[in-house]
This record gives sequence, structure tokens and C-alpha cells, in this order.
Amino acid sequence: MRNWDAELEDDESGAVIRAVGRQLKLWREAAGLTRADFSTAIGYGEDLVSSVEQGRRIPRPEYLDVADRVLEAGGRVAAMQRDVAEARYPKKVRDLKRLEAEAVELGAYNNSVIHGLLQTEEYARAVFSSRRPAFSEDEVGRRVTARLARQEILDAQVGCPAFSFVQCESTLRRPIGGKMVMRHQLEHLLEMGRRRNVDLQILPLGCEENSGTDGSFRLLKLRNGTTVAFSEAPLSSRVMTDPKETTVLDIRYGVIRAQALSPQESMTLIEKALGET
Repeated sequence: MRNWDAELEDDESGAVIRAVGRQLKLWREAAGLTRADFSTAIGYGEDLVSSVEQGRRIPRPEYLDVADRVLEAGGRVAAMQRDVAEARYPKKVRDLKRLEAEAVELGAYNNSVIHGLLQTEEYARAVFSSRRPAFSEDEVGRRVTARLARQEILDAQVGCPAFSFVQCESTLRRPIGGKMVMRHQLEHLLEMGRRRNVDLQILPLGCEENSGTDGSFRLLKLRNGTTVAFSEAPLSSRVMTDPKETTVLDIRYGVIRAQALSPQESMTLIEKALGET
């Protein structure tokens, strides 16, 4: 039953789950069903139905599917699955998804792991599983699902931003998850690097100048002309909107791109790393 618990991080998530619960109750009452009748019809306990309607339990996708059929909602109840899923994402992920949806250009430098938008499912799972103190299996699964959901922006048909990624060569050499996981990850990098809207560069370990030693960061240039920067550190991530700060990181990113290999040279280096894996 742990997967049903409404262990949400913030009021916004809680409000979504409570709203979904109220809608389910309204649909049930409109159908003339008591909680007991409804629980029998959908095959779930009456206590669970009550908890879902009160926003104390999160309705899983299969619950919403069968509720939609029983209530003859024509897909309107099942359609709430996406809202419920996103409410379970960590707040940081939801905020990033919103900003990325508003971006016309996204640039990121990473020196520890492959950037989240470029990760395979297995690689992402290995990254979250290596965290100490350890996440529970449920939390690992939740974070992996959230990370993969963010990657939808790469396949957007309309308003897709231009992407630029610079990876330190160390991220290609560090076999997170084991050799096979890393091999698939490198193959995925090659596939992503061939996309027309993605520039992927590698900053080689042999480069004498590295302006990214302070750590990973990303830049989002939004449609309204503003720039938002994220600087990541253990236990915290800092969001910057002050032009005095974002300009510094914008300049730094430009220098890092100049120090890195060209996209074509970078693909060759990734192929070499793949061959050595």
C-alpha cells in the first residue's frame, strides 16, 4: 500500500491530488453510487476509495482506468493520470519542466554525470541508486520516471528549443551502472548528438584549460528574453535570475564551449570511448 500514500513534497502537489479526489467523488455521486457500491464495482476496498476521495491516497493509473469504465466517464477520469503523475514528481523537476517548456535555448555543462536530458533509463536508475543515504526503491522509481518525463521536450514538435550540451570526458569514462549500462548510454549519446537541434561537445581530460572546474550548471534562455541559471551542489541547487549572475555563467559557458572539442570531434571521441567499453 506504500505506493498509494500521498507523501507529497509541497502544497501544490497536495492541491492537485485533493482536486482529483473531489472530481472522483463528484463522478461517483453523479452516477448514483455509494462508496460501498463503487468499491465493489471497481474491485478496491471502501477504505481506499474514501482515502482517494479525501486526497489522502494517490490513485494509481489502473485505479483511474477502471473508475473511468465503471463511471462511464468516456476517458475524462482516466485523463487525470497525467496530472496525478506530475504531482508526484519532485518540485524541482516540475519547476524545471515549466522553465524548459518556456526556453528557446538550453545550455548545460556537466562534469560528474551525463546530463539528465541525455540519460537512458538504466543510467538514470544507476545514478539515483548510488545516492547515499540511499533512496527507497519507490523513490528511485519516482525520480527516474520524472527524469524521463522531462526528456519529452527533446521530441517536442512545436516550440522545441535549441540544445547545447558540454560533457567533461570523465563522464564518458565513469562506468556508472556497469559496462553494459554505460555502453547503452554512450550509444544513446551518439544518437542524440546526431539530432539537428542538439549540439553535443566533449571537454577532453587532456585539455590544459578547463573553465568548468567549479561544477555543473545550466542556462535557460526564455521566450521573454530573460535568462535563468541553475548551479548544482550537494544537497542544494541554486536558481539565479539576476543578470549580474546569469551573465557570468553565460560568459563561462561560452568559454567552456570554445575549450571543448567540436561536435564532430566529440562524436569521434564518444565512438572511441564506446569501443573501449
